[in-house]
Amino acid sequence: MKKTERINIMMRYINNRAHFTVSELMQEFNISRSTAIRDIREIEAMGMPLTAEVGRDGGYSVLHNAVLPVVRFTDNEVKALFIAFMATRNQQLPYLKSRQSLAEKLLGLISENQQDHLVVLNQILLFAGTNPYNPDVLELSDLPHPMLEKLIQTLLLDRYLWITIKEKKGMKSYPIYLLHLYQEKSHWLIEGIDLKRDKEEIFPVDDLTHVELYTPKERLNREKLLEKLSKQDEGMNLVLELGPKAITQFKKYHPLKVSLSYTNPYQTTAILKTYVNVDHLEDLSEITNWLLFLGDDIKVREIPKEVLGNLQKRIDLSLCNWQ
Repeated sequence: MKKTERINIMMRYINNRAHFTVSELMQEFNISRSTAIRDIREIEAMGMPLTAEVGRDGGYSVLHNAVLPVVRFTDNEVKALFIAFMATRNQQLPYLKSRQSLAEKLLGLISENQQDHLVVLNQILLFAGTNPYNPDVLELSDLPHPMLEKLIQTLLLDRYLWITIKEKKGMKSYPIYLLHLYQEKSHWLIEGIDLKRDKEEIFPVDDLTHVELYTPKERLNREKLLEKLSKQDEGMNLVLELGPKAITQFKKYHPLKVSLSYTNPYQTTAILKTYVNVDHLEDLSEITNWLLFLGDDIKVREIPKEVLGNLQKRIDLSLCNWQ
């Protein structure tokens, strides 16, 4: 690691700690005691407010309520940030306006030579969802749902939420404990525990019309809620053996809550276990499409008859169309 890069990382390391020692720096950065002391003196000279404490380990503290120096980015760090912005700007992410202003501030911090490099990268790099004729154009479908930012702001205060969802029969409200907020197939989804029914549910953010904090009478922590939920878990009803080709397909795409257990050290065979809710037609259709996507390099150990019937219909229909 180059000295300038080490100093930058060390400044962030120090800034995130109320107290540190020379020994800790030696171990963290694999450097000698004399090098660690020289680095500390250089960091102090750059303006970071450190106070030395007497002791064999040479302890230091960062002064509170003091102005810290401007963080400096290496050339590779600037490129990494910029490419991350490029790769995700067409993926319905929240805080779109803030991301734009952040990118502009980043450009203002770097040299003209670095700016020229980023212009070239912007011209030649294309990512999924990018308009090749005008990479900076945002389509209407790129914009996140207007409720997404409000949802994030609310859940940062508390995970106990009262949400209102637009359903076929009208509006319905749920008291939930939010487990995860995730994106799958360009759609944002809320994974939460319905506190009235003690059941895990998935709610599309696209159908969310209102969110506010919820204060239940009985307030259980996450561990207690999950423990309570685990006692009611449905058993796995889809069990497959995957070969190398199917594993390759799995890595290209798989539902968020599905994982593999590899059965050899080379990771060329694996077991897949999951639960399919056959009462939800949408889930049934989705799992059927995904199994066909995995290909024929699979062996079925257990499968719901509804999924098997759906697969047979799809295969028969394909054969009829081919003939």
